[in-house]
Amino acid sequence: MIKHLKYLLFLSLFVSACSTTKYLPANEKLYTGSSVKVEDKDIKKSDAKAISSELNATVRPQPNSSLLGLRIKLWLYYKTKARKGFIQKFFSKYGEPPVLTSQVNLEKNSTIMQNRLQNESYFQATVRGDTIGKKRTAKAEFIVNAGPSYTIRSVAFPVATDNSLDTAVRGTMKESLLKVGDKYNLDVIKSERIRIDARLKEKGFFFFAPEQLIIKVDSTIINHQVDLIVSIKPTTPERAREIYTIRNIYVYPNYSLRDTSLKLNQAQFYRWYNLIDPRKTAKPYLFANTVLLHPNDTYSRTTHNNSLNRFINLGPYQYVKNRFEDVTPDSPKLDVYYFLTPYKRKSLQLELLGRTTSASYTGSQINLNWKNRNAFKGGELLTVTLFASTDVQVGGSNGGFNVFQYGIQPSISWPRIIGPFNIKADNAYIPRTTLTLNYTSVVRSKLYSLNSFSGSFGYSFKTNVHKLNEFNLLEITYVKPRNVSDLYTDSINNPNNRNPALKHVIDPQFTWGPSYAYTFDNTTEDYRTNSIFYRGKVSLSNNIYGLLTGADTLGGKAKTFLGSTFNQYAKVETELRYFHKMGTGSKIAARVLVGVGLPYGNSTILPYNQQFFIGGPNSLRGFRARSIGPGTVDASSLNGGFIADQSGDIKLEANLEYRVKLFSIVYGALFTDAGNVWNAKPHQAGGTFGPNFLSQLAVDAGFGLRFDATVLVLRTDLGFPLVTPYSTNGASRSISPSFKNAILNIAIGYPF
Repeated sequence: MIKHLKYLLFLSLFVSACSTTKYLPANEKLYTGSSVKVEDKDIKKSDAKAISSELNATVRPQPNSSLLGLRIKLWLYYKTKARKGFIQKFFSKYGEPPVLTSQVNLEKNSTIMQNRLQNESYFQATVRGDTIGKKRTAKAEFIVNAGPSYTIRSVAFPVATDNSLDTAVRGTMKESLLKVGDKYNLDVIKSERIRIDARLKEKGFFFFAPEQLIIKVDSTIINHQVDLIVSIKPTTPERAREIYTIRNIYVYPNYSLRDTSLKLNQAQFYRWYNLIDPRKTAKPYLFANTVLLHPNDTYSRTTHNNSLNRFINLGPYQYVKNRFEDVTPDSPKLDVYYFLTPYKRKSLQLELLGRTTSASYTGSQINLNWKNRNAFKGGELLTVTLFASTDVQVGGSNGGFNVFQYGIQPSISWPRIIGPFNIKADNAYIPRTTLTLNYTSVVRSKLYSLNSFSGSFGYSFKTNVHKLNEFNLLEITYVKPRNVSDLYTDSINNPNNRNPALKHVIDPQFTWGPSYAYTFDNTTEDYRTNSIFYRGKVSLSNNIYGLLTGADTLGGKAKTFLGSTFNQYAKVETELRYFHKMGTGSKIAARVLVGVGLPYGNSTILPYNQQFFIGGPNSLRGFRARSIGPGTVDASSLNGGFIADQSGDIKLEANLEYRVKLFSIVYGALFTDAGNVWNAKPHQAGGTFGPNFLSQLAVDAGFGLRFDATVLVLRTDLGFPLVTPYSTNGASRSISPSFKNAILNIAIGYPF
């Protein structure tokens, strides 16, 4: 009965939405859209199609929106019009009044199209419009005779003379957007003026403007060609022709709108700039990395913009206002003023988080963050975070062994390089030095508890907008078990189904050494058809100390440092993501991850916190988190069904995903994943990396929805395991897709 009611409701809605024309005023027709036909036979079909598509987009007004032929918004408009009920008022804001044919001005639209064509080289174009009507609806039709297109025969720039402005304009000629043989295009001409102006701003022409350039067009040339002549308008004022240099620079670190006086008599000179800070809120050296302009420098817009970006990226300042003042009429000089409005120096923030994992854990976390944005008046960001979390398993295969964590993480970040290194850069990005400490207590109920101490000291700097370098001089980690239950110990020592991964989790870990990571990312540039993200990282631990002491665990020469056995390894991680736009709202996304850790000397396996894991919502979505590997090991058959987090020294993973916009903020995806982890040296039967590694890959496929609200992306993926790395009782490794085996992943953000 309910099923029939659903069909009846949908049918009634369909009929109602289709019959919106019955509400139209007398002698009016509903406007249903437009079409543009190009009748010129001399135009290529591809050009005619492009012209038709471009001009059709200029027609105004737009017709009423529809979904599958149903004008839902128009129907809502009529149904809620003049209604006073709450429901009617609620839905009325989604309604849309009818667009009538009488509202379409054919002559005005034709003129706009004709002007557009003339601006794009079709000087002889004509457009005429008409309406084609039915009983209650009508559409607009426009007929285009474009005529021949005009191409550029020559481009002339000013001749280099003693006039510095003429010479500077001519110096930009090699990078001109105006190319011989291209079609005439007014938008390109406007862009050329902006380009020339931008180049002149790098040469000190502070008061020049694009409007002071004129590009003359001679269209009397035979064979439908034009000559373009770039010149400077005679009315250009004298100061726009001058090259300006910098005289004095003033920085106000504690500016507010109530400040009305420049207080130049209180200026404190430091190196090449002046600090006006009566309350002593900042150390003078704070701005040495941000004030990139110097006295007697020729004005450069790029250098100026980079300085503004650096002021914002310093951290303590919320707003930056800038002013240039023409100070010497007898010679072109500028005084520069930077007015900085600070944030509140100290802040306290409470965060409450909720999460769920594919291993049937539901968790929450609380973070208490205290920040001091200018701790020692040198732009230092001092942060102290207290955190606690709990992950409770309400079902699944891990027997309800819940996980609790708590800890503290203090850190300090300096907006400069601290130490013997000198990184010179004049871009928009400030190099930083960061010191971080961390203590975490991990408690897995009924099993074990661990103490984890870590710290790092290093640098991060960007050479340009795409390239990030992160160099840690020292990373230290010390993990030691605090308590291990008899239940867990018995699981480790069980001779029937022993799993070395259980013991490795609680092994003491002591690592220290440097690391370097390089990241290239141009995925934020939406105009690109193809974009990539690449990250590579190299980590070392105790390499020199291990060699000097002759550490060799396999040879019976295990060494210690400060009474603790240390880990020795070299580790390389790489990740490459590739994105290809296929059209409006659809793209192909691919990712490859390769990680290799080589334990040696004092270690035969990577420490647990440095190993690789696979599976879960951001990895292999058809398998539970950290449940795959190493190699052909079937973790579910060990320890009575308790699945420890499986790990390895080597990782290989690949993901392929097709993403498409369905409607509004809803996106769909089809995906497939493959990968596994392995040990570098024999520790567990079937878990060592070997020549047959490709046949040991786990494979899954599935589909999902993404709700992309820009500031937050909620993702649901349903993954189906297709191939496992192991076989059960001699059965095939292949699995027939079924909802019984499917894994539902709910996560925040895209998987990559």
